[in-house]
Amino acid sequence: MRHTAIHNLASRLRKGDRSALSKAITLVESEHDDHQDKSETLFRHLAATGLRHSVRIGITGATGVGKSTFINTLGTILIGHGHRVAVLAVDPTSTLAGGSILGDKTRMSELTRHEACYIRPSPSGRNTDGVGDRTGEAALLCEQACYDFVIIETTGTGQTNVLVSEIADIFLLLVAPHGGDELQGIKRGVMELADFVLVTKNDGEHAATAGRTCAEYASALRLLRHRRGDPDQVPNAMTVSSLCADTVMSCWQSVEELIAWRRDHGTLLERRQRNSAKRLESEIRLQILNRIRNDAALATRLEDLAHEVARSGTSPMAAAREILDALSSCRDIQP
Repeated sequence: MRHTAIHNLASRLRKGDRSALSKAITLVESEHDDHQDKSETLFRHLAATGLRHSVRIGITGATGVGKSTFINTLGTILIGHGHRVAVLAVDPTSTLAGGSILGDKTRMSELTRHEACYIRPSPSGRNTDGVGDRTGEAALLCEQACYDFVIIETTGTGQTNVLVSEIADIFLLLVAPHGGDELQGIKRGVMELADFVLVTKNDGEHAATAGRTCAEYASALRLLRHRRGDPDQVPNAMTVSSLCADTVMSCWQSVEELIAWRRDHGTLLERRQRNSAKRLESEIRLQILNRIRNDAALATRLEDLAHEVARSGTSPMAAAREILDALSSCRDIQP
C-alpha cells in the first residue's frame, strides 16, 4: 500500500466508508512492521485534516451480566435519535478464533441490522485488562469515520477491566442483582473509576433484588471520596432492564447530563487529554516489549530471566535492567 493508497484510504474513511474503516482497523491491529509504518502514515493524514471527537462509552461487567444486551438496546435508541454508533467488542482470543464475539453479535441482533451501526471485534492480544492493544487506536478511527458514539465493551472480567477508563469519556460498570454478599467482592478501583453503576435485570422476579442491590451500591458510592471535576451526583447507581427501552433511556438521560456538564466545565476535553498521555506511556511499554520479543536473542534471554526470577529469586528489577541495557546498547546476547 503506497502513500497514495494510504491517502485514499484516509479520504474514504473520513467519508464514513465502512469497508475503509474495517481495512484501517485491520492495518492498525497488525503487528507487522510494514503495516505499523502505514498506520502511522494514515494517522498523520487524518490529523492533517483535523481530528473529530465522538463520545466514547466504556462498558465493563462480569460475564453474563448483560453487557451485549444493554448495548443492543442503547445503540438502537441512539440510532433512533439520528446518531451513528460504532461498537468495539473486545474478543478475549482473536478475530480469527471467534471467541465471545459470535455471542455478542447474536445478542446485538437488532443493532446489527442498522446501516448506521458498525460492530467490530477488537482482539485483546496480550492485554489482560479487558481491552485490546489497539482498542484506543480503533476508537480513534471510528471517530474519524463519522460515528457519533463509540461504545467499547470489555472482555468480561468486570472487576479488573479498568484500562477502558483511559480510553473512554464515560465509564459504565454493569453488575447483576445479588443477595447481599457480592458487594464485598467488588474492587474499590473499578468503583472509583465508574461514572455509573448499572444494576441489570431489573425485571420480573429479579426486580426486587435489583432494587436492593442498587441501594447497596448507591450507599457504597457515597462513601467514596468525591472526584474533582464531577458534579455531586456522580458517581451514582441505577437499575436497568435491557429488555425495557424506557429504563435504558432513563439511564442514558443521566449519562447525557454528565456529558453536557463535563463539556460545559471543560473536563471532557481535559479527561481526554489526560488519558491520551496515559495511553502514550502504555504504548511506550508495549513497543519496548514488542522489540524485545521480536529480537531472537533478547526474547530467549527474557525467557531465561523469567525462569530465574520464578525459581531462584532473582530480582525482577535487576533482570529488567539487564534486558533494557541490552536493548539500548544493541549488544549481542548469548542465550
